[in-house]
Amino acid sequence: MRAMHERHDIEVLLVEDNPGDARLVREAFAEWHLMNALHHVGDGVEAMAFLRREGRYAEHRRPDLVLLDLNLPRKDGRQVLIELKADPQLRSIPVVALTTSSARSDIEACYNAGANAYVTKPLDFVEFVNALAALRIFWFSVVTLPER
Repeated sequence: MRAMHERHDIEVLLVEDNPGDARLVREAFAEWHLMNALHHVGDGVEAMAFLRREGRYAEHRRPDLVLLDLNLPRKDGRQVLIELKADPQLRSIPVVALTTSSARSDIEACYNAGANAYVTKPLDFVEFVNALAALRIFWFSVVTLPER
């Protein structure tokens, strides 16, 4: 069996408008010594600007992974997902919907739009941290990501 080696050079874009959830993700990344890999924006318009490297995001590298909340101000996460997957320059970036919604319609819509995974945020703090840890293992140790 091949040993898993965690990559620390993965760039992650967190698209999250809830300051508490964003803080939990930042703290988890800090605990795992991955802080340099996490970028955070609070709405869908900023997410698309970051992904397209526009304005103040022009010098940022494109992310290797997007953690996308669905219920966002200014531009809904579902619309961000549709735009991202429709753009030939961005569509290969894996997207994990990380949201409080467990609605079957949201799950199906996200997968139909090209989401690579759908994770319903647990309401319990410990379960939320465990879900983030599972994402970390899968996306940082198991998966081979496309080249930037």
